[in-house]
Amino acid sequence: VQLQASGGGLVQPGGSLRLSCATSGFNLDRYDIGWFRRAPGKEREAVSCIVNSDGSTYYADSVKGRFTISRDYNKDTVYLQMNNLKPEDTAVYYCAADQSRPLRWSAADMYAYWGQGTQVTVSS
Repeated sequence: VQLQASGGGLVQPGGSLRLSCATSGFNLDRYDIGWFRRAPGKEREAVSCIVNSDGSTYYADSVKGRFTISRDYNKDTVYLQMNNLKPEDTAVYYCAADQSRPLRWSAADMYAYWGQGTQVTVSS
């Protein structure tokens, strides 16, 4: 199982980025995929999750209405579209995968597989 996060960068407040989580070595439709982030000096924070069975999505309150998670089975990739970015969104973003039930989408310890992070910096 491998996950590769990419798409981070430097963007001005109010701007947009799309992160990608390319997966390999497993069937994407059998795993929940979550996005987490860690800002300097802060705890790791759950951002979003897409559930394998029915495509249900979950978001942290801090990103609701601004971020959208989606998946493309043809490309074995999960995306995190981030709009109206704020300086407080600055962090290293990670994607993770798991099949555990019951679903605890925001619990980092639920996820067995992690990709490397991609840096997102929101600054003017």
